[in-house]
Amino acid sequence: MQNEKAQRDYQLVLAAREKGDQRAYADLMRFYREPIYLMLLRMTHNPTDADDLTMDTFGKAFCQLHTYTPSNTFATWLFAIASNNGIDYIRRRHLATVSLSDITVHNDDDSYDYPLPSQDANPEEALISSQRGELLRDVVRQLKPRYRTIVEMRYFQELSYDEIAQKLSMPLGTVKIQLRRARQLLAEILKSHRNIL
Repeated sequence: MQNEKAQRDYQLVLAAREKGDQRAYADLMRFYREPIYLMLLRMTHNPTDADDLTMDTFGKAFCQLHTYTPSNTFATWLFAIASNNGIDYIRRRHLATVSLSDITVHNDDDSYDYPLPSQDANPEEALISSQRGELLRDVVRQLKPRYRTIVEMRYFQELSYDEIAQKLSMPLGTVKIQLRRARQLLAEILKSHRNIL
């Protein structure tokens, strides 16, 4: 059974990669979207982040489809990409920690001091971050208006997919598809700015 599934996936990969068959892309996504989403949900504990990471996983996989070889099944290859996405997300989101030896105990009133590191950037980091933010806004401005609006709403205004769909009077699926396409376009534009970012 697994062998038939692996053969089916490989035929779909070939059709997508060699012929640009949109139905093959859609079938691969249909077969694996839910399992990828559920794995990422277990990693992130956040449905919106899991959905974003799922779409990002498929975006990365489809952009790198030319690197896939049948030495592993497509499912194994895809889940590795998703797992790496989830791990990267967790690393970016890590919380500040304190060593127990750094905690000061005040015996007179049984209080404690916890020297948490500042989450604020130093002035140089703040300036660099501001410059990068402005560069990203400039890059986003290069998108067509329909993509630019969705990207700005999602990443600059931090609206949920549902809020974007409601504000734009657009089906939720259309919002997700347009946002995925906008991410692909941004990735292409950002390749030329990689040394700056």
